[in-house]
Amino acid sequence: MTRLFGTDGIRGIANVDLKPTLAYALGRATAVQLLTGRGPLLVGQDTRRSGDMLVAGLVAGATSMGADVHRLGICPTPALSFVTGELDYAAGVMVSASHNPADDNGLKVLDAAGMKLDERAEDELEALLWRADELPSPTNAELGRDIDARAGLDRYRAHRLGLAAQAKGDVRVVLDCANGSAGPVAPDILAATGARVSVHFASPDGVNINLGCGATAPGALAAMVAAEGADVGFALDGDADRCVAIDELGQVVDGDQLLGIVALDRLARGALSAATLVVSVLSNGGLAAVVERAGGRVQRTRVGDKYILDAMLVSGAGVGGEKSGHVIIREHSTSGDGIVTALEVLSIMARTGRRLSELARDVPLFPQQQRAVPVRFKDQWEADPELVAAVRDAETELTGRGRVLVRPSGTEPALRIMVEGEDASRVLELADALASLAANRLNQPT
Repeated sequence: MTRLFGTDGIRGIANVDLKPTLAYALGRATAVQLLTGRGPLLVGQDTRRSGDMLVAGLVAGATSMGADVHRLGICPTPALSFVTGELDYAAGVMVSASHNPADDNGLKVLDAAGMKLDERAEDELEALLWRADELPSPTNAELGRDIDARAGLDRYRAHRLGLAAQAKGDVRVVLDCANGSAGPVAPDILAATGARVSVHFASPDGVNINLGCGATAPGALAAMVAAEGADVGFALDGDADRCVAIDELGQVVDGDQLLGIVALDRLARGALSAATLVVSVLSNGGLAAVVERAGGRVQRTRVGDKYILDAMLVSGAGVGGEKSGHVIIREHSTSGDGIVTALEVLSIMARTGRRLSELARDVPLFPQQQRAVPVRFKDQWEADPELVAAVRDAETELTGRGRVLVRPSGTEPALRIMVEGEDASRVLELADALASLAANRLNQPT
């Protein structure tokens, strides 16, 4: 049986893979494993039309087991994480597929601290989920209650407004809310810095989340920044845990450069805990080089922001993230928070008096090429001697001047290939050659 939980909870096409019956079963299982005798469940959602349906399933499941459920309503994922950890909740569930298209949705379970469950806890929860109908059910007087907790979002808003007060500056900001859950909070928080904020893609209709906008499609925002003559632009994703920044020239700032900007600033101020930045194996070697030259340390993990956070907690690192725009600033959050990332950038710009394009130039990146190759046998690539030899030859060629990373995709039937090095043309050639070979060798007929 395929494992339900991926690197970011349970995801699938709403009402096809991810049905309300599954949400109901998860609600029952969560009530037994995480809530019994510990407190209520907090539930939030993004702006997808399917969110109401899945929340209803979760609420029905948990209350059928005697647990109280508090609904935070439409909110950023980091807001649900924050409120869960700040108040007396035993667990939280966010109904969102983050940056995915509107037809998808997801169920992300958080513990009492507002952090994602570890894999062992997920496995135990999933085992309980499959036999949810067998669990004993209380009668009327012992059923849980469905409670409106939307006022709890004010606690998150107040905290982020406090951060905004530390990032004062007179700049023009263009904000893309991705027609997602940041709309009710992000504009006011960024405006509290003193910035003049032009807000776009903040009219969700249930089907337009991430549609031609947001962190996965920053081109629209880049054009707006250039057209409006703004100082900076920020594109959030559907649940506001990612942030992509646009400089004053209308150019997208690479996510690794964004991490470098934050890490270098904190290193210079002696404010980077453990002098350590945590990134995934996909982050650019140029980022690592510049942070290490500045006296910092870079630690790499497997792909997934939950693994980034785990490494941060163990090492004491102050900042971590992925090039996709997930940035975790441990001082303020246990999860990626696009709004906090934007505030951090505005604070750096105000403190240094430098434009974002100048800050980005401090983090030069190595040429890098990535390929996602659809294959039948993604997990068996190391069993193919020809492909393994080609990868080894490429690694030998790039020794000391680059690297090769090959890994099965965790979300689709594909092999992911990354090549990085000093010579852009050779990096391109190697990436194309390895991708072509993988497609040929790992799609053999049975």
